[in-house]
Amino acid sequence: MTDTPRSASPGWLGALLDSASFARAFTLVVFATVFSAFAIERIAGQVTYVTIVAGLCILGLSVMVARRREISLLRLVPTTVLIFIGWAFASIVWSSETTASFWSWVSMAALAFLAVVIGHVRDTLQTVRALGDVLRVLLGVSLALEVLSGVLLDVPFAFLGIQGNLAQLGPVQGIFGTRNLLGFVAVIALITFLIEYRTQSVRPGVSVASVVLAGGLAALSDSPTVVVLALGVGLAVGALALVRHARPERRAGLQLALGALVVVGVFVGYAARHPIIALLGAGTDFSMRVELWNFMVDILRQKPVQGFGWFGVWDQQEYPFNAINFWLDTKHASGLNAYFDVALQLGWVGLVLFLALAALALARSWLVAGERRSVVYAWTPLILVTLLIDSMFESFALTGLGWLMLVLCAVRAGQSRSWRENLDSGPDAGRGAAEGSGLPHAQGEQGTAG
Repeated sequence: MTDTPRSASPGWLGALLDSASFARAFTLVVFATVFSAFAIERIAGQVTYVTIVAGLCILGLSVMVARRREISLLRLVPTTVLIFIGWAFASIVWSSETTASFWSWVSMAALAFLAVVIGHVRDTLQTVRALGDVLRVLLGVSLALEVLSGVLLDVPFAFLGIQGNLAQLGPVQGIFGTRNLLGFVAVIALITFLIEYRTQSVRPGVSVASVVLAGGLAALSDSPTVVVLALGVGLAVGALALVRHARPERRAGLQLALGALVVVGVFVGYAARHPIIALLGAGTDFSMRVELWNFMVDILRQKPVQGFGWFGVWDQQEYPFNAINFWLDTKHASGLNAYFDVALQLGWVGLVLFLALAALALARSWLVAGERRSVVYAWTPLILVTLLIDSMFESFALTGLGWLMLVLCAVRAGQSRSWRENLDSGPDAGRGAAEGSGLPHAQGEQGTAG
């Protein structure tokens, strides 16, 4: 009788980390933590939030180690994500405050790592279900606090940034700090809830109530960007539906036509920006943003290639952020535009890398959504469309929940279409590809997530 090698049995801890239940719990906690970051920092302090994220990173690393046989290193992280994060790290060298830049980069890398872990332990439908469950709770809490503050007590909750304007039908902020971030989260929630409804992964009554909740808060946020996001996502849904219902031999031509239409639409939108802004009633807000962007471009000329170093959220004491706020007599914490913000901090090189990351992820996920039968594949490109449109008015995609969603979508898109498929073509290639998306521990894309 021979003894079984100890390495053959993972033990109870290894079995726990390798289980589908732990993967679901981990995903829920990551989404809940990152999406409620503002509330956590206001209630318990930034140290608490950082500690939770650090603990989640340790757990995530443990999960990846436990599942190491299922994960192909070639498919672990998209190259564009690695290069962008690498350039941000290199910018620490020429930053005016290397310590602040380093810790900002650590925060960026930590959230990216959590997104990578989720992308490899959960499939798309399971990710949608986890995010839907979290957003139902957070939006429900937001509405309850707004009712308590604006109707029952008629007292602002200053420590949460809630102004108590619900009785006046907005603007409301919920637990997200600003009306624009609430509107952005509400649009993400709408997409997620509608995908849940189409895949029948939750009860119809829950889906309808969730859509009403997200739609109501999106309207009550009174955010001008919500209108633009709703229009952009609506057009994307229509275009994707056309592609999905087109014959396979006609899809390539249709995709090219849609791409050309998008380019034309961007130019027309820019040319007609003033009437559009007047129609949205956001003239004053947009004028402020244009003034900010013009000043950012002027300062960028000092370091056009490499930028001023990665900070993520603006450090009010460091140049050029202090100079911008001084001259404009404001207290901006971001450039209110992810593209200008990336250019200011990482130069034109960083902007090109960021655009490559987003464009490649969108192209990959769009092609997959157009070819696969399950509607769940539409979630990734629609979330990316939301991120890219919102990035024209906010810098959410560079930090916090926006950055987490961007990297998660890039990882998800890279698992289906990647140049790595030609390299990772050994005898276990098919097995690795399936396992890398979490499928061995899942019920699959078209079933109900566990």
